Amino acid sequence: MKTIRFNELQISKEIERAISDMGFEEATPIQTKAIPKIKTGVDVIGQAQTGTGKTVAFGIPVLEKIDLKDKSVQTLILCPTRELAIQVSEEIKRLAKYMPGIKTLPIYGGQPIQRQIGALKKGVQIVIGTPGRVMDHMRRGTLKLQNLKVMVLDEADEMLNMGFREDIETILDETPENRQTLLFSATIPKAILNITKKYQKNAKTIKVVHKELTVPSIEQYYIELKRKNKLEILTRLIDIYNPKLSLVFCNTKRMVDDLVVELQGRGYFADGLHGDLKQNQRDRVMNSFRNGNVDILVATDVAARGLDVDDVEMVFNYDVPQDEEYYVHRIGRTGRAGRTGMAISFAVGKEIYKLKHIQKYTKTNIKRLQAPSVNEVEEAKADKILNEIKDIIENEKLTKEINYIDKLLDDEYTSIDIAAALLNMSMGRIEEKEDSSDLDFGNTGAEPGMVRLFINIGKKHKIRVKDILGAIAGETGLPGEVVGKIDIYDKFTFVEVPKENGKKVLDIMKNNKIKGKKINIEPANSK
Repeated sequence: MKTIRFNELQISKEIERAISDMGFEEATPIQTKAIPKIKTGVDVIGQAQTGTGKTVAFGIPVLEKIDLKDKSVQTLILCPTRELAIQVSEEIKRLAKYMPGIKTLPIYGGQPIQRQIGALKKGVQIVIGTPGRVMDHMRRGTLKLQNLKVMVLDEADEMLNMGFREDIETILDETPENRQTLLFSATIPKAILNITKKYQKNAKTIKVVHKELTVPSIEQYYIELKRKNKLEILTRLIDIYNPKLSLVFCNTKRMVDDLVVELQGRGYFADGLHGDLKQNQRDRVMNSFRNGNVDILVATDVAARGLDVDDVEMVFNYDVPQDEEYYVHRIGRTGRAGRTGMAISFAVGKEIYKLKHIQKYTKTNIKRLQAPSVNEVEEAKADKILNEIKDIIENEKLTKEINYIDKLLDDEYTSIDIAAALLNMSMGRIEEKEDSSDLDFGNTGAEPGMVRLFINIGKKHKIRVKDILGAIAGETGLPGEVVGKIDIYDKFTFVEVPKENGKKVLDIMKNNKIKGKKINIEPANSK
């Protein structure tokens, strides 16, 4: 089904603001269907897999029903495990960020019960707990449910599989008759139906029916890693595979912005695309991507919808998508027009279970891939250079170069020594001498005789061409007319200077300021 933006769901301004802070742009299919229905007050059966955004689907209407003047328990959410209870509690707290007076409490075994009792006595409106600990508090009289408005059974099938059916029924029997009961489950077996018949009134079933989507012949892989290592592994993969164009998907616009800055800071030609960009900005970014001026596009799902570029060779799921269909839409951006493509997903911790759901839905095999090492990156770079050397040997006239090498052979260096030294130079491993007036910039994509430099400020910092030109000329003494092309983007700038002045410009401008903003300047990556 067509998903919509949260502001189209007529949710409160406070929750809409919190959603914006969380970085989400549009509702998932289960959220789109469930939120309006739950807000009407009817009982609901929601069939949805883990990781489809169901916590937000019931969390938003639950928060909107809370009476802030009433400090008693108004919503009880049952979860099968302490981990899920904590996760749901944290998500609801994020949604309630701008709703002062909302008190939530996760209760589960393994945590001191006296601490939970103290919190309940002070007044809590939303309790998220496991069946065993909820029943414990009910027996002690520390959890009173006489004012309960909404009862939520989250991952009901898991609770039944874990043997909690009797506990669930005992808890439901102690809740008011006029409550609203919401049940969410990945599957709806007979045991679930029995509970819905007994404890729900004319429940409306919401099931997100996935379209039959075929996944193109794309090589699909995943890498298990720690969150802090994502950027490093992404850049290693880009260096190894060297895709002509690549798409990197993030779940939030904030993550898009952060990742673009980090990639640009490492010298990659990257830009971002998300729903906050105006149409002219989107057009500029897309034109740069299609033309190859930007070869890494970082995007959210909503921004990439309808994106049609034939030469995308790789798709990276920097964040595992919230919904199975999003995965299919994402990887479908590569392998176009009969070409082959590759998709690599990063899985942190329990996200591996989301990938298993995706694999089951897409009826395809997502293979495990080891994160590449630094040595593998170096080998890939060496292979690239060696292939270029082979191409030159086969297609170029090298008479002049052979004469130069002959002179070194006369000095009793072997051909292997000379070749190894040249490879070393090509891979950028020669250490710069302190008194060197020149720097081997390699290929930065500049005009002949020039070197292209990257500066980490741009239009969003109110930077204009004259600011860049004035700063370089003023600080280095370089005549303004010898400074070459200056390309200013939203968050970064490229400037070309004569190659013989490149090191001087870098040395003087490094950590300098332009319009009061401290800058980072370095040779541009020629990818």
